[in-house]
Amino acid sequence: MMRALAALVVLLVAGCSAATAPRPAVLRAELVSPTDVVLRWAGRDPGAAGHVLEFATEPRGPYTILAFLPAEESGYTHPDLIPETTFHYRLRPYYGRASAEVDVTVDGGEQASSGDLRATVTGPDSVAFTWTGRGADGSLLENRPAGRTGFRVVALVDPGVGTFDLVTLPEERQATYRVRAFRYGPPSNVVRLTTGGQ
Repeated sequence: MMRALAALVVLLVAGCSAATAPRPAVLRAELVSPTDVVLRWAGRDPGAAGHVLEFATEPRGPYTILAFLPAEESGYTHPDLIPETTFHYRLRPYYGRASAEVDVTVDGGEQASSGDLRATVTGPDSVAFTWTGRGADGSLLENRPAGRTGFRVVALVDPGVGTFDLVTLPEERQATYRVRAFRYGPPSNVVRLTTGGQ
């Protein structure tokens, strides 16, 4: 009797954990002109920090990153594609906590640090970043320029590397930065479209 009860408990726990396991997003693609593709997806893991959208021109890759997108984003337009070419798309969640934030002003700023993230202004439009946290798939340097809402990924850094030299854009001369050690989640379905002629 106790063995049967223990087996039932194990099955119930397994069933509950399977029911709560996040499923990959379902990706759809539509050719809205001969050379423009609109991608949309449904479903997301609430624990994901965001999504990375990738494409390839061969069924097995290699895949190229189109964009790192916020978790709440559910669409993307891939414009001006090569005519009469097959494109394969997939979406992957990524996970990882962001570091403490550091405010950087390139004009007149010298050095700023918060937690394990350090930023040093090294030139009239450049900043050197160093940090200690490393992710299984690398690190993402993110920024939020002054006057904007939300962070965006500005650099993908290889695993095991804890430095990056950023040449800032004009709108990034005063911005808040953070770094995210991250890992990729499982990919969505792969969608395939062939562009038309010009």
